[in-house]
Amino acid sequence: MSAREPAPAKTTYHPENLTDRAAMLAMRAMIALQPPADLGPAARMAFDELMSKTPAADGVTYETAVVGSVPGWWCHPAEAAAGAAILYLHGGAYVVGSAQAYRHFAGQIAARAKAPAFVADFGLAPEQPFPTAVEDAEAAYRGLADAGFSRIAVAGDSAGGGLVLVTAARMTLAARAGGTPSPVAACVMSPWTDLALTGDSLESRAKHDPLLTRGALENARNLYLGQADAKNPRASPLYGEPAGLPPVLIHIGEDEILLDDARRYADLAAKSGSSVELHVWQGMVHVFPANVALLHAAREALDLAGDFLRRNLAD
Repeated sequence: MSAREPAPAKTTYHPENLTDRAAMLAMRAMIALQPPADLGPAARMAFDELMSKTPAADGVTYETAVVGSVPGWWCHPAEAAAGAAILYLHGGAYVVGSAQAYRHFAGQIAARAKAPAFVADFGLAPEQPFPTAVEDAEAAYRGLADAGFSRIAVAGDSAGGGLVLVTAARMTLAARAGGTPSPVAACVMSPWTDLALTGDSLESRAKHDPLLTRGALENARNLYLGQADAKNPRASPLYGEPAGLPPVLIHIGEDEILLDDARRYADLAAKSGSSVELHVWQGMVHVFPANVALLHAAREALDLAGDFLRRNLAD
């Protein structure tokens, strides 16, 4: 590497915990008995029921609210830094998922970060296709700034993780024009960064991933994008310009078909001069931190996320 060549993303590899291995074997056996994953509108109720099983964090209270014209849920930890807030963008391939179902998961992060988190109910496809989710995320971010939050981090998972990276890039650019604070951090779990679906892991990890399939992602993508270009940077942050981003933390399971979405984005951002930490977890699957009641790796990943956000949200 030459003296002028940017360093690659800092990558930490986490070996599988033995207790987690047994839990994952049981989980995989249970999933194998279920119908194939469906990411269409008909799956919304079942998806929300699954995500709502994440236990609530101690000391966190919840309330419905509207921020920047976007409805959602606030997660208020008992201990919170003044002036700091997290915008949480949920997963669900832009078709399923809701703020209500995700409030306990976001609350786990809020408690560790010691900052309130607003989970945005951005518009879902096909009723509200691209770029509605992007516009709603930006409106919620600006709404937090208008409410007096001067230090804002953006966090999310899966499609919401990709949306976080789009929002962080766009709000960083907006801050240069003045009037909007630049995001202080971006924290994502299992981000979907390439809606063109070109990553090698879509094939190489297909037999290891019990939750996602290329077909399910293609169907969701088509519902979301319609005729829009999958390589539009507002849809796929992998094709955007990440220069100037705030510090980025990425968690990804080694057994995910989206593994290369995380690795390629981390390298892209690092080569653009941004500070990026990539954590790859052996034996883990899509958005494994949601299984905080079951997995040691989930608790450790959330602790790392909370520490990262807390440090960057501090004065």
